[in-house]
This record gives sequence, C-alpha cells and structure tokens, in this order.
Amino acid sequence: MLKIISLVGARPQFIKAASLSRIFNSQYSNEVDEIIVHSGQHYDDKMSSVFFDELEIPKPKYNLGVGSGSHATQTAETTIKLEEILLAEKPDCLVVFGDTNTTLAGALAASKLNIPIAHVESGLRSFNRNMPEEINRIITDTLSTFLFCPTDEGVKNLANVTRDNSEPTSGLNPYIENVGDVMLDTSLFYRKKTDSKILDSLGVHENEFVLATIHRDFNTDNEKRLRDITSTLNALVKRLPIVMPLHPRTVQKLKDFNIPELEHIKIIPPVSYLDMLALEANSKFIITDSGGVQKEAFFLEKPSLILRNETEWTEIVENGNAILCDADPEKITQGFKYWVSNPKVTYPNFYGDGSTAEKICSTLVKALA
Repeated sequence: MLKIISLVGARPQFIKAASLSRIFNSQYSNEVDEIIVHSGQHYDDKMSSVFFDELEIPKPKYNLGVGSGSHATQTAETTIKLEEILLAEKPDCLVVFGDTNTTLAGALAASKLNIPIAHVESGLRSFNRNMPEEINRIITDTLSTFLFCPTDEGVKNLANVTRDNSEPTSGLNPYIENVGDVMLDTSLFYRKKTDSKILDSLGVHENEFVLATIHRDFNTDNEKRLRDITSTLNALVKRLPIVMPLHPRTVQKLKDFNIPELEHIKIIPPVSYLDMLALEANSKFIITDSGGVQKEAFFLEKPSLILRNETEWTEIVENGNAILCDADPEKITQGFKYWVSNPKVTYPNFYGDGSTAEKICSTLVKALA
C-alpha cells in the first residue's frame, strides 16, 4: 500500500486537502494510506480545527505545533519537526499545497530525504519577490516531482522546467499538468451544505452587502496602507453595508497602530468555511487581499476588488471579474461604485470542471505504484 503524507498548516490548505482526502478515502482506500500532518501554522480553533470538523478531513496524525513567528522561525521549526516524521513514516510521497511557509518547509525536508514531492497549485507567479509567498512558490516548484497546475497560465510559467517524456518522473524530470483548481472541487461539493443562519445573525440580505477581508502582511503591517484601506471602507459603508471577518493579525495591528474603530462596518471573528461560502455566495461583491477568496468569488460568480497591485490569478482581472486596487483610496472607491452599478461580466471556465482531486489522486497512484 502506498503511503502518502499530506502536509497542511493554514486555512486555504485545509480547503484544498479536503477534496484530495475525500478521493483517497473513497476511491483508493485499498491502495493509499493517507497521513495528515498539520504544521500548526494556523492554530486558533476558528482558523484550524473547525475546518477539519466541517470539511470532514481525517484528523491529523501529527500536529507540529509550530504556531506564529517570523518566516524563518516557522519554516525552520516545521522543517526540523517534519524531518523526524518523514524518517519514521518513510512515505512514498509528500503532498504540499499552495505557497505558505508550511509548503516551503515540506519541500525542503522531503527533498533532502529524496522523497517525491507533489505540489498542488503549482506554477503560480505574482512576479513580485517582495512577497514571501512568491519565494515559497519558486523554491517549491523547483524541488517538486509532480507539478499540478490550476491553470494554463501556471503551465506557461513552468516553461523553463525541462521535461523529458522518455524518462521516468523524478525530481530532475518532473511531471507537469494543468489539472484545474482543487478549490473549485471543494466549493462545488460543499456549496449545497451552506445555509442562511449567518446572514440572519448579521441582519444582512442576499445581494445587499459587501464582504471584505484583509490579512496579507503587506497590508496589515504597514500603518499607512491599513489606515488607507480601513478609512476608505468606513466611508463607503454608507453606500452599502460591509461585513468583515477580521483575521487575528489585522485585529492586533489595528490596536498597535491605534486605528479608530470601524464603527459602521459589521466586524465579526473569523468564520468557518461553510459560513464563508454563505457570505461569499450571498454578497453583492467582495473586497479582499486573499488569493483564495479571489477564486472563491469567481467560482460563485461574484465580482471582486483586490487590495494588491498584482495577482497570481491574472485570468479574472483580464476577463473583467476583478479590479486591482492596491491600497489606493481612489481606486477602491471607483471600483466600489463600479460594482454597485451592476455591470455585466461573464465567468468562463478557467479552473477546470471540478474533478481536479480525482486527476491528482489518479496520477499519483499510477506513478508511485
């Protein structure tokens, strides 16, 4: 039986891992022993354990308990602790997701032990190396054996990776494929399980509010950017109610910078995946600096404003589904007014058909057997 370790550590990774685990356990239970390892990068119950319960992900066999810390601290501690597990378990493959410090640590630890690495959400690039996530993507892609891209653009970004189809797949001869986006699988599967309880509790109605999230460190840790964003939203809420689940980092930085209360915005703690889906699906549009939320908005055919000056998901900007606003009050205001005006936009099939997890699991089982 194949032994595959899935390494997770943050909210987006739980969402991606849920679909793979469901396929491994339903279609390959006699062929694959999947072990979940949680780095502990997200450790708050509302950012971690609730997702395992709600998405019915098998409980982690190991929790590394890394917690918060600098990029170097998180990466180093995860690498050291994961190495012990890899040596003990001797897996046939390590699956890593996305672009967090957990992802990078997994790639480093496994590559040193010559364990094949499968990178889910490979090939993404912002071309901004000031983003820690961009560094994590580049290194992880370089070290991985299986590069599972969510889009054609991801495959194009890996054009410099040498691939010889006459040779077996290996770290020096990686497998590259556009398999679609596994987050679409999860969104389609769990969408029918959402309800309106969170809308009722907030006193908001379908298509009559805006959903906003802020968590990227370049927004939360920069006082001017955070002030510009929050003051702009605080003014725009007069046009349409805004609901904002606040990331713990954002809460702390608002206090550190002594930024005035967002008295008109409906501030709520982080929400579960199903509640987030319900908020996204029922909002008029979404304002975010999250890559995952950008895509979830697109899956649910909701337009968005992106609080960055670039995005890895270039398709949605080029197609007119999202507007890059950075932290510019004028751009945010103009974008807000634009989406309020109900312009017509289309939502092409950029991210597959919802069978990404099946493609990934099938490829791994065949290649590793």
